[in-house]
Amino acid sequence: MPARRKATAVAALGTLPLALTALAAPPAVAHGSMGDPVSRVSQCYAEGPESPKSAACGAAVAAGGTQALYDWNGIRIGDAGGRHRQLIPDGKLCSAGNEQFKGLDLARADWPATSVKSGSHTFKYRVTAPHKGTFTVYLTKPGYDPAQPLAWHDLDLEHPVATATDPAATGGFSTFSGRLPERSGKHLLYAVWQRSDSPEAFYSCSDVSFGGGGGAAPAASAPTEKQIDEGNGRSTIEHHGHGDDDSRTSAEPAAAAEDTPDRPKAAATPGRPETAATPNQPGAAGAGANLAETGGDGSTPYVAIGGAAALALGASALFLSARRRAVSGGRHGR
Repeated sequence: MPARRKATAVAALGTLPLALTALAAPPAVAHGSMGDPVSRVSQCYAEGPESPKSAACGAAVAAGGTQALYDWNGIRIGDAGGRHRQLIPDGKLCSAGNEQFKGLDLARADWPATSVKSGSHTFKYRVTAPHKGTFTVYLTKPGYDPAQPLAWHDLDLEHPVATATDPAATGGFSTFSGRLPERSGKHLLYAVWQRSDSPEAFYSCSDVSFGGGGGAAPAASAPTEKQIDEGNGRSTIEHHGHGDDDSRTSAEPAAAAEDTPDRPKAAATPGRPETAATPNQPGAAGAGANLAETGGDGSTPYVAIGGAAALALGASALFLSARRRAVSGGRHGR
């Protein structure tokens, strides 16, 4: 083969790795929000993004638009790696500093609230793609004023009300137990879900009312499965289905992103919420059975690679064929 034709072949085949890289990359996904006590974003979504019933949710839409509610399970930081307090400024905890969700940060005393009591409580986190990781829930301190912007110092970071690593996910919820201390009136629960297979973390604010002095906030309510299904067409989030019992949302374990040499774990910072799993926090029974590592179909990478290979090889073949015809035509023309 002449040197020029060899160079052409090499150049054409050189597109194969690029095609594989582009098509094998998994889609971005978002994965959930607190369902009980219901989060602000879930509550507003349940009321209806286009015409929320409560004044607080109406104000949130006026401030940030309706898309934030259709993307209710997308309050996240992709490279958090446990650095929640470092990355999220005071006053922006409910949005995790994401401009799209800024309406959730509005300081108001009339956010719909879930009625709770001091003592044991079962938390339910609504998941659309389960992942391995740790849930940590914090409660605001006595004297919390919901009419003031939420700051990190408003949360009792030293005494989380619930911590659970890899809780069993069934029926669309990751369920775990905690204990609520003595409080009265309106308060807020701040949930952090830090993945252990990735630096990605998810955040949510849930307004709660303890007996006595709860104010006139309307009762909170979580979105139904029907409402979630109906809103999927308007969401910019790749859900991969809601059900954690669906094998399509599960994948085989992968290496933890934080443990790779080029991405060390963030060093612990005193006073900030830590969500990394620890040896004295055993997972719930059945944990890990249906926990997705990527949020995508386990076969997705192989399908993408196969498709990419076919496209790349096809493009190379067409390129070489056209080149041969051009060379041949040039010879006949001489």
